Amino acid sequence: MKNNKPKTGKKKLIFRIILFTSTFISLWFVPWILVKAWILPLPDTVQEQVDQTLGYGFDGVVVYVDETGKPPAFYTAGYHNTIEKIPAKPDALFKIASVSKLYVAVAITKLAHSNQLSLDTKLTDFFPELKSRIENADKITLRMLVQHRSGIPNFTDNPEFWKNQPNTDIDVLNYALDLPAKFEPNKDYGYSNTNYLLLSRVIEQVTGGSRQDYFKKEILIPLGLKNTFGSLDEVNLDQVMSGYYVGIEKDFKSENQGMMIATAEDVGIFLRALNDGSLLNKAEMEIYTSLYEFNHGGLAAGYQCMAEYHKDIDAVVVQFMNTTDFEGYQWNLLEITHSRVVKILRKRQQALQ
Repeated sequence: MKNNKPKTGKKKLIFRIILFTSTFISLWFVPWILVKAWILPLPDTVQEQVDQTLGYGFDGVVVYVDETGKPPAFYTAGYHNTIEKIPAKPDALFKIASVSKLYVAVAITKLAHSNQLSLDTKLTDFFPELKSRIENADKITLRMLVQHRSGIPNFTDNPEFWKNQPNTDIDVLNYALDLPAKFEPNKDYGYSNTNYLLLSRVIEQVTGGSRQDYFKKEILIPLGLKNTFGSLDEVNLDQVMSGYYVGIEKDFKSENQGMMIATAEDVGIFLRALNDGSLLNKAEMEIYTSLYEFNHGGLAAGYQCMAEYHKDIDAVVVQFMNTTDFEGYQWNLLEITHSRVVKILRKRQQALQ
């Protein structure tokens, strides 16, 4: 009988070498900056956390905190404008990107409640010309658009959208036309900016005015929000926080894509009103709850933000960060640092109990 021990030993050695090599290679690709942001000891104060955030490559940070029973608190670090070395401002205007979807969802809710539109109306009832341009357009309802269940492609996923920046002379809806559906209507979920582009146009068609005019009437004026705007055309550009993309020497704040702009405080006041029921009446709240979410993030070239209400500590936290990147690390860092701010608030409240 042959002795197989030497061969078995050799196989084990080869396996260990392969295991060690693969482990080493995998560690090489670990995003250590994210690990560091996650495992560092939690600071005692929000300001310390905001200061710490600058070490991850951000130019400027603004954090707004609204804890019930306390006056709002503002925290900043870094620069409002890095080139001119202007410190970050708590009242800076910021491109809030997809956080605006919350405002659109509220507007659709109010129009539905007042019977100015039906959530079951088909897309082609508003835009018959899209029947041959968007697959299943005659089956997609407004409700599906709000809930991201339409299957319509996301126009920002089209490479041409990025090649043609800033798309000032192009209807960006074209980037979602004549493409196959992602899925059959209401059969799946697929986040798509195209849904909310179309909903914004529905609002304007129904009301006969601009989307921002309706926001002012139904949201901004009732809440006393004077620092929320529809686009750069309405503001002093110096008040807008500069926006930077990692590896690109450019300030993105002057690019006007019709994106909503607001201060962190205005976003925070809106978010609390949305969550505590003071913005919507009982019937409207029932509609909204069946449609959309109550917290949101936003991402655009040079701008990323997160607006969340945390029921367990009855606190609103809005965070603006004016640096983004192609790999998504900056977004992950926003999520991590935002969660750490919430942990600090939670820990502080627990200590007082």
